[in-house]
Amino acid sequence: MPDGVHSALLQRISTRPDGPLDVTWLAVKSPQIPLGRIRLRWEPASRSGWDVTSYLGLTTAEVLLGSWPAAPDDWPRLVRPTLYEVTGLCAALSFATDALELSNRLSGV
Repeated sequence: MPDGVHSALLQRISTRPDGPLDVTWLAVKSPQIPLGRIRLRWEPASRSGWDVTSYLGLTTAEVLLGSWPAAPDDWPRLVRPTLYEVTGLCAALSFATDALELSNRLSGV
């Protein structure tokens, strides 16, 4: 990672199985990540490969989403399925929440 950053905010996941993960660097003094967003951190592992961790933004905290110790150099390919599924789940939950709130407003609840 570049100097002055501690992690990266996941912006987009390619629909291709071997596609890229688009990220934005997060500065050391970044605020908490937004609800449903994923933060990635990777650093060289002690023996070989990369220690990769991901965090999911919730309403009041960030929670550990996954950890891949000593992942190989092509670690984005390894973590991509988990990140893809979680972003899809978060999008579906957000849509369902919006639909429920609209339904409640229309019914006067």
